[in-house]
Amino acid sequence: MDKAMRRSLKESKIHGDERLPFGTYWYQFGPSEHVVDCHWHEEAEFFYCLEGETLFQVDTDYFVVRAGEAVFVDGGDIHAAHAHGDQGCSFFSFVFGTNMLSSANYDAVQENLILPLQERRATFPRHITEKHDYGKSLLQHLTTMMRSCEARTPGYEGSVKGHLYLMLSDLAGRGQLCNRAASSSIDSFKIERLKKVILYIQQNYDQQIRLSELAALIPMSEGQLCRFFKSMTRQTPMDYINSYRIRQAVELLREPDRKISDIALEVGYDNISYFIRVFRKAMNCSPSEFRKRMLEAIGS
Repeated sequence: MDKAMRRSLKESKIHGDERLPFGTYWYQFGPSEHVVDCHWHEEAEFFYCLEGETLFQVDTDYFVVRAGEAVFVDGGDIHAAHAHGDQGCSFFSFVFGTNMLSSANYDAVQENLILPLQERRATFPRHITEKHDYGKSLLQHLTTMMRSCEARTPGYEGSVKGHLYLMLSDLAGRGQLCNRAASSSIDSFKIERLKKVILYIQQNYDQQIRLSELAALIPMSEGQLCRFFKSMTRQTPMDYINSYRIRQAVELLREPDRKISDIALEVGYDNISYFIRVFRKAMNCSPSEFRKRMLEAIGS
C-alpha cells in the first residue's frame, strides 16, 4: 500500500503527544446506533466494553464483545464496531503508541517483549474475556488503568505504563502471547482492496460517487462490489458513504456560525431535505437539534 493511501485512510485524530503518548476516551451509544466506521491508526488500542454489547471487526475477524470484555487492535489494523443487541453500549478506549514502552537502551525488555509486540510476533490476544485466567488478569489491569486515567492522580502515567509491562510479562510467562506477523495472503488481498475503496470514498465524499466508480477500482461488477463491501464492513457502499459524510457534518456543526445548508453541500449533499433525513437516521436527531444539544452541553 503506497504512502498516499495510508495517509488518507489513517484516522486524523491525534492520540496524546510525545510526553504522554496515549489517549483515553469514553463512548456511549444508544440502541441500533452505529458505533465506529472502518478506520485504522498507527497506534495500538484497547477497547473495554462497560455496558451492552457490540459486534466488533478487526480486519476480517468478527466477534461480539459484551460488557466486561475487551478487544486489542494492533497498530495498522482496520477495525470497526457495529450495534448489537437492543440496549446500546458504552466502552472505554485506550489508544497508545507502543514506542512509549521502548527502553532507552537495547535491553532484554526491548528484545523479548517490546520489539516482538511492535513486530506483531508476540502481541495481545484479540478478544479478551474471563474464559481463561490470563483474560481475567488482563481485564483487571485494564480496569485499574481506566480508573487511573479517569482520576488522573499524580503519577498515573507511571501506573498506566507499569500495567502495560505487567500485562505483557504475565502473558509471556503463561505462553499466551499471539503471533500475528504472518496473516493469510487471501485476507491481506481482501483488506487491501477494501482499503482502496474506502480511500476513494474518503477522498471524494464531497462529490457524487457512483457504484461504477468504486467497482472499477478493484475491479468488480457493481453487484460483486456490493456483496464484497458488505461482507467486509457489514455496510453497503452507500451506507458507508452516508455514514462518513455525516461524521464530517458532525464536526462542521460544532462551528456555530456555519449554515446547515452550506454544511450539507460541503459534505456531498445537494438536497438539504435528503441530508436532514440521512442525518436524523444516523444520529436520531436533526442537524439543528444536534447543534442545539452540543451548544447546551458546552454552556452547562
